[in-house]
Amino acid sequence: MNFPLYEDAILKIDLPDDGLVAGDVGTVVERHDVPELEPGYSLEFFDLLGNTLAVVTVPASALRLPVRGERLAVRTPAESLLH
Repeated sequence: MNFPLYEDAILKIDLPDDGLVAGDVGTVVERHDVPELEPGYSLEFFDLLGNTLAVVTVPASALRLPVRGERLAVRTPAESLLH
């Protein structure tokens, strides 16, 4: 699947070292093409005040596009650690 630059993408996996969990929404900031491997993407994750929480690179299979009707939810950093 192709993820457009500067659009939202949703994590399908947990990234505990970065404090991210499946369902977190990030902004695609770069695409990485490696011969004979699936594409990878760098995403930037923000808090609701616009502060960067993490920038990570993951394979395309770890992401999905948002679908109509999905809603954003808020969780605290402590909740991230419990997941």
